[in-house]
Amino acid sequence: MCTTADSGEIIILSDDDDKDCENDLSCLIVEVEDVKKTDCMPAPTALDEDLVVTFSRCAEVLPHARYDCPIHPFTATDCETGVPVAGNQLFCDQCFCYICDKLASSCVMWCHSEMCHCNSHKKSPFWHNLRNTALLGGLKPFNLTLSEIDSHLRCAEMMLQNFRQELSEQFSSFVKGKTLQEIGLPLLNMQGLVHDYTPVYEFVSLFLNKADQQDGRAAAILNLGAALEFVRHFQVPGYTKQHFHFYINYFLQFQIFTSSISFFSFFRAFILQTPMSNVTEAKVLLMQRVIASVQRQMVMADFSAEFVQKLQDFYKNLYFPAELRSMRNSLCVRLWDDVLLVAVLKGQNVSGVRKDKGKKDILIEQISVVLLRTELLQRQCRYRELCRYLRVVQTDDSSIFQQLQDLIPFFMCMHGDFTSALTSLFPSVNAPASNLSPHSFLFYLRIFETATAPKLMVIRPAQLSCSAAKWELIESAVPLKRAELVKFALRAQRCCCAVYTDSQCWTSLLQIVNTHRGSLTALPAPSKQFLHEARDIVNSILLDRQNSSLQIPRFFLEMYPDQALLLLVTAALGLRIRDAALSPTLPVLSAFKDNVWAFTWLCDNLSSSEERLRSFIQEITREMENTAECPGRVVDILKQTHLQLSCVLKTMHRLQTHPL
Repeated sequence: MCTTADSGEIIILSDDDDKDCENDLSCLIVEVEDVKKTDCMPAPTALDEDLVVTFSRCAEVLPHARYDCPIHPFTATDCETGVPVAGNQLFCDQCFCYICDKLASSCVMWCHSEMCHCNSHKKSPFWHNLRNTALLGGLKPFNLTLSEIDSHLRCAEMMLQNFRQELSEQFSSFVKGKTLQEIGLPLLNMQGLVHDYTPVYEFVSLFLNKADQQDGRAAAILNLGAALEFVRHFQVPGYTKQHFHFYINYFLQFQIFTSSISFFSFFRAFILQTPMSNVTEAKVLLMQRVIASVQRQMVMADFSAEFVQKLQDFYKNLYFPAELRSMRNSLCVRLWDDVLLVAVLKGQNVSGVRKDKGKKDILIEQISVVLLRTELLQRQCRYRELCRYLRVVQTDDSSIFQQLQDLIPFFMCMHGDFTSALTSLFPSVNAPASNLSPHSFLFYLRIFETATAPKLMVIRPAQLSCSAAKWELIESAVPLKRAELVKFALRAQRCCCAVYTDSQCWTSLLQIVNTHRGSLTALPAPSKQFLHEARDIVNSILLDRQNSSLQIPRFFLEMYPDQALLLLVTAALGLRIRDAALSPTLPVLSAFKDNVWAFTWLCDNLSSSEERLRSFIQEITREMENTAECPGRVVDILKQTHLQLSCVLKTMHRLQTHPL
């Protein structure tokens, strides 16, 4: 269809399939000469189409690259840079330079000799690469695309440019060095320069501090960009620590120092040789810091797989001198969506080994990466996945890794699975319970008893008992039954000497079993027959070393369940007292409270060893004499216990002197 408008332009609309139309376009805007309206506007009766144009106006030209200009034709060439080609230098008000990404009128290289930007276009690899180099600037070595560049990375690129310039000045000053006179050592007979790398090291460290404060991707780029610059630094021959050691020994041996040049004045120059004065040592520390920072970003930040791969490729292409070659593979970090890692976290792979096309893939990671994953999984409360990971991953530091594995029971507690936590505490090999401290034992005892725990981020067992965090209920967790608590405590005492010998551990355990759960009243005394029979039963339980799980017979808990558990713990305490002195003793005995019948039963058990019983009485006597404050009821019970023990000794002595 064809019609005219007052503007003198024609809009041609076509909905047919005629492929002969120029450029195969459905809408063309063309300019025409002034014609009579009757020449192009047929009578309404002659219009058979369904569409009638009643108004049109000039199309607005939007911003565009020069090669897409609808006004000035463009001639494309591959890499012509010398002179403008066939009018390519012409441009309209909306033409942009493809290289500079700014208006053509603002491009200083538009018609510049030997680099005419007016000839640039996107279909030429030469111009495309030149555009990326111009727009990416210092980010070009990272092989980033323009779509990946945001304001944070633009800021990082500017920071890197300034850093390169200032670092070059710092390193030049280091290479130039300073004379001994300049550093305050006026030894006229000594010539040479001192090259101290410390200012350069401090400058790079300050930049890395600023880098770590930036956005995640920018921080990684800045750290690696800084590494690209300082790894090529080299040591300049001059006075070193070895030289100063030699001269100091020489001057001392021959007593060359005079009153004007003291020993301390010369030693000042040696002090100036700080640990970071040597380039090699400083570069190792700086690279370790860069690796730690980038590893943290790769594990903690939500980087895309493509971006991580570009970081790794950049790092692999760095120059690694001899002192840094061991760090070449330090950024080979698995992504969170790695097939093997995902299978391990989901529990689909319990070995940490996977075969892919005949090749064996083993889950091996640096200890620094293992620590980072441990931290993140804790923050995300993914405790079960963390336990699966720690059970199968292999790493390069067995000492630190063993401490992490000892935390698996705690992570299972945080997941609310106390049964699995107990199983994890007492495996057949390398039981974490054997490494418990008294504080960590009490920590677990409280968790199992109350089903509460503090929200902690830990990487060492020692951190469990050093936090003042508020204790909160563990979701879906149920407190252990009292019998299970006693079994846990006695098993821990059996395999951990520190827990077995600690007085507070015994006190806390006795406080649990000396009353009914949820009650403050004492336990009623069981029958004499039960007390008599209980002695053999508890001894069989405690002395059975073949059964590591410490089984308590069900019949023993049927008639007097609470009393039976108190007697079991009391018997274990009696064995402990027989082995060696327990100090302090008074808090342990005061934990019995009003259960005097349990005291008597303990005294009867101790009477089998007169020597140890006599020592125990002396220990109690000594502590009572040195105890300034003690509740009246506790004092009465302790005095009664002391009297009972004394009577037992007298009876034993009388029987030995006058046997029946």
